Amino acid sequence: MIDPRRIRNFSIIAHIDHGKSTLADRLIETTGGLQSREMKEQVLDSMDIERERGITIKAQTTRLTYKAKDGETYYLNLMDTPGHVDFAYEVSRSLAACEGSILLVDASQGVEAQTLANVYQAIDANHEIVVALNKIDLPAADPERIRQQIEDVIGIDATDAIPISGKTGMGVPDVLEAIVKKIPPPEGDPKAPLAALLVDSWYDPYLGVVILVRMQDGVLRKGMKIRMMATGATHVIDRVGIFTPKTEPVDELGPGEIGFITAGIKEVAETSVGDTLTDDRNPRAAPLAGFKPSIPVVFCGLFPSEADDFNNLRESLSKLRLNDSSFHFEVESSPALGFGFRCGFLGLLHLEIVQERLEREFDLDLITTAPSVVYHVHLSDGTMQEIHNPADWPDPTKLVKVEEPWIKATLMLPDEYLGAILKLCEERRGVQQNLTYIGNRAVATYRLPLNEVVFDFYDRLKSVSRGYASFDYSLDGYEEGDLVKLSILVNAEPVDALSMIVNKGRAESRGRAICERLKDLIPKQLFKIAIQAAIGGRVVARETLSAMRKDVLAKCYGGDISRKRKLLDKQKKGKKRMRAFGKVEIPQEAFIAALKIGDE
Repeated sequence: MIDPRRIRNFSIIAHIDHGKSTLADRLIETTGGLQSREMKEQVLDSMDIERERGITIKAQTTRLTYKAKDGETYYLNLMDTPGHVDFAYEVSRSLAACEGSILLVDASQGVEAQTLANVYQAIDANHEIVVALNKIDLPAADPERIRQQIEDVIGIDATDAIPISGKTGMGVPDVLEAIVKKIPPPEGDPKAPLAALLVDSWYDPYLGVVILVRMQDGVLRKGMKIRMMATGATHVIDRVGIFTPKTEPVDELGPGEIGFITAGIKEVAETSVGDTLTDDRNPRAAPLAGFKPSIPVVFCGLFPSEADDFNNLRESLSKLRLNDSSFHFEVESSPALGFGFRCGFLGLLHLEIVQERLEREFDLDLITTAPSVVYHVHLSDGTMQEIHNPADWPDPTKLVKVEEPWIKATLMLPDEYLGAILKLCEERRGVQQNLTYIGNRAVATYRLPLNEVVFDFYDRLKSVSRGYASFDYSLDGYEEGDLVKLSILVNAEPVDALSMIVNKGRAESRGRAICERLKDLIPKQLFKIAIQAAIGGRVVARETLSAMRKDVLAKCYGGDISRKRKLLDKQKKGKKRMRAFGKVEIPQEAFIAALKIGDE
C-alpha cells in the first residue's frame, strides 16, 4: 500500500483549446508512463470523436510515477478534464476527486469565459491552484500581460505562474515539482471501514462494468465483497488496477489512490456515479458526500429510423448512460415517428455528441426532434406542470401563464467584435447587466432566455466573432414569457417532430424560415405539397412545393387537341387523389437542417 503522503491528486483545468490534453501528453512522456514509440497526440482522448473534433468529452485519469528533486518518489494521479461548457459536469466530478488543480492559460489568448467558470469550480472545491502559462513558444505570447490579466480577472496570485510549452515540453519538469510542493496530499485512514467514491463507470464487452473509484478510507482488495450504499447491491471484486495510462493490475488500493475495479457486474443500473462503495462485512455508517446531480437543460426526442431498432436503441442508451451519467432518457411515442426516447442533455453540443456516439458506437440510424427546454406551465385549475415536450402542450384556453428558464451568460471577446455580439444578444431577447474592459478585451454579462440559446446561439456567436468570443453560462431562475406552440404541417398532416415552443413575437418569422427550409429539403412528389406553420388553428406561414410532372403527352404527335386535353384531365384527377392519400417522407437531414434556422 502506498503512503498517502506520497500521493498527489490533481486535475488540469482550462478553456477549450488551451492545451490541457497536450500538457497531459508531456506529463505522461516526462514521467515515463509510456515509451516514445507508444506515444500519440492526445493520448488520453480515447474516443475517435474526441480526436476528430479536437475536444475532450470524457474526463480521463492516469497515474504518473515521479522522482522529485528531493529524491523521494511520488505518485501523481492526473485527471484531464473537458473545457466545453456542456461538459462542466465531468469537470465538477473530477474536481471532487482531487485536492489541487493546474490552471492552464494560453499565453497569447489569455483568460477566457470557461477558464473563469472552471477555476471558480476548483476554488469552491477548496483546491490548491498551480498557475501555468502555456504556448509560451508562440510569437504572439505575452506572459507579463497574461499574468496581470489572471490577477485582475480571477483574483489569484500569478507572480510565480510557470511558463511552459505543452508542444515542446519546455517547463514541464517545473510543473511536476510545483505539483509535489504545492498540492496537499490526500487524507484518509487505512484502518477505518472501507469508503470509496464511485467517480465514473463504463461498459467493457469482455469485463462487464468497469468502475473508477477514488479511495477515501480503508483498503480495497481483490476477492472482497463490497456493497453499493445507494442501491444496496453486493459484488465480489475480481480485478483491481490502475491506469498508467495502460491498465495495470495491482494487489490493493489504499487511501487517496485512484484506480478501477471489476466485479462481473452486468446491469448498468447498479452503478450510480457518486455512490459510495463499502465493505459488506464491516460497512461504513454514512455514505460520502458524492456529487451534485446533473440537471438536464435541453430535451429532444431520439427515434430509430427503423421501428425494429427500438430495443437496440434502448440497450445502447443504457450502455451510454453508464459512461455518461449526465444525460437522462424516458420512453415516448409519436404518431409520425413511432416509439422512441425523450432525452435530456446539458447543452446542444452534448446532444450532438451523444447522437454521434449512438450512431458510431452502436450503429444506429436516428431521427432527432427539435430541442426544447423545461417550461413551468400554470393552468386555470391552479396546478403547475413542467413541460419539455411540445406534444404535451396544453390547450391554450386552459393556460394562465408560462414561465421559461433564463440564464446568466458571461461573454469575453476582443473589442472589435463587440457591436455584432451585442446585436446578437439583443435579437435573442437578452438583457445587458454589465460591460467591463480588461485591456482590449470586453467582458459582457447578459441575461438571456434559454430557449433562444439552445438552437444555434453558440454557432452564431462563433461566426460573428470569427471564433474569438468565448461563452459560459449558468441557470438563473424562471420568468414569465409570452410563449406559443408553433406546429409544422406537411400536406395538412402535423409533423410533431418539428413542432416547437417559441416566443409569440418571433413565431411568424421562425415559421416562415422553417417552411422555406423544408421546401428546399423535401424531395418533390407527383402531387403538390403544402408546407405550413400554424399557431393553434391560425396558419402564419406557407410554402407550396410544386409537383414533379410526368409528361403524359410524350406519345401524342399532332392530332386533335381534345385527345391531349383528355390525357391532361386524367392526370389532374390522379394527382388530386394522390394528394388525398399520399404520404410525404421527410428525410432525416431535413429534420436537422430545419432546426438550424439562424445559420444563414
